[in-house]
Amino acid sequence: MAKQEYFTEGGFRGRINRWVMKATGQVPVDRTGGGRGSDSLAAAVRILEQGGIWGIHPEGTRSPDGRIYRGRTGVIRVAMETGAPVIPVVLSGTDRVNPRNRRFLRPAKVRVSFGRPRYFLPADQHGVRTATDELMADIVRRSGRPYVDCYATTFKASA
Repeated sequence: MAKQEYFTEGGFRGRINRWVMKATGQVPVDRTGGGRGSDSLAAAVRILEQGGIWGIHPEGTRSPDGRIYRGRTGVIRVAMETGAPVIPVVLSGTDRVNPRNRRFLRPAKVRVSFGRPRYFLPADQHGVRTATDELMADIVRRSGRPYVDCYATTFKASA
């Protein structure tokens, strides 16, 4: 297995974040696209094949403004390869607990809503994109938040 690298900021806070990520079994994901996240997805496949649970935000990052952004295809590719179900989850209120550019967490209520498990049969690249878009549409319907048809990382870079 390739060494997992945790990309966090430097200094004391970065060391703490890296320790927490390792201690809680988090798998770092390269979100730049173009197949560079394949090691991360291979790790996800191993976790699922060993009977574990793997959770991922299909957008690849926190929403910069509360809207739902275009999903990355990794979650569907892993589900198609392993046969594992995808359970859509909507988190509400996280912006009040951990606002962007704040140093400390603040107490607030977070609502977690689970959808029905969805199974995906293996498909070609077009089918993977279509299934990802359908998953995101389900999350949008359940959340009541608006959808933006671009990647959140693209939006953040241009802002």
